[in-house]
Amino acid sequence: MDATATATATPGPATALEPHPRKRHLPFPYDQDLSPVLRHLNRRTAAGRRRLANDPHTAAYLAAGMRLVEQHLGPGAARATTVRGRYRVERAVLAFLSQRAVAAEVANNPSVFPRRGVVSTLRTQWRTQSDYVADLINFAMWPMNYRPGYVEQRAVDTERLVTGEDFVRTVHETAYRHTAEGARTPSVRLSLALMAVADGDDTVQRALADTYRGYLSSWKELYADVIGARNLRLRPGLTLDDLANALSAATDGIILRSIGDPGSGVLDHDRCRSLMGTVSLALIHGFLEPADDAGEGLTLEQAVEARMSSPSAARPGGPR
Repeated sequence: MDATATATATPGPATALEPHPRKRHLPFPYDQDLSPVLRHLNRRTAAGRRRLANDPHTAAYLAAGMRLVEQHLGPGAARATTVRGRYRVERAVLAFLSQRAVAAEVANNPSVFPRRGVVSTLRTQWRTQSDYVADLINFAMWPMNYRPGYVEQRAVDTERLVTGEDFVRTVHETAYRHTAEGARTPSVRLSLALMAVADGDDTVQRALADTYRGYLSSWKELYADVIGARNLRLRPGLTLDDLANALSAATDGIILRSIGDPGSGVLDHDRCRSLMGTVSLALIHGFLEPADDAGEGLTLEQAVEARMSSPSAARPGGPR
């Protein structure tokens, strides 16, 4: 799209927000309305941002960035090698997403995308690299980008967790599948890498926070349904946010461990089990109690203190 024409044209209200004619030829989800997803575009008005969000050139830079993430963060990431043929870790963690690198990668786009990337053009769309990276993570973690079948599998897991008979088995299977998929998903790896390097970058930090807020909201709905259906309640002093954040933080940590130390055993692909299943059960047991009179009504700290101070706790074979 010609920048001069964009600046001088004054289309009427009926055509101002019509999508670019090449938009419909882009692959899913680039052919969708991206204006709710891309929040850092370099335009002053809502109409200008929506128009730019749905410009094929914007999609071209996003496609280039997504490809670079997969190439550099894996799984199966390309690595620079030393003269002895060993892999070398790049010190500049996100150097592969520099404006120059992204603009150059546009040339490798599929033919349905624009293939001419220029740094100056990229800067007219995102003023800074942080703005581009923030929108890239928004796009990468957008539900439209979830793998095929994710929504359907999530519905099956939800029903089993809420009303199924073998709750423990379902927790183990769901935790393994979610953790294993996360470990091999480039967008998840990007979000974890950004968390490690985003300190001091308010734009990227806000994008990560918004991503987690949206992501955890659906999980909190599931946890609330499970708690209600299973006649449970949170221990005094704990909230649904605490439970969701604890499970999410544990998942992130186990994914990172499985990527950095594949032999650690936190993911057991042979048995389709993960340490996350065990951690999930421990958190459920610790955070929740029966909602009826069988509940202790103790805070987590009080419950642990009571167990640790019980004389029988120190005697093997003592009453439980």
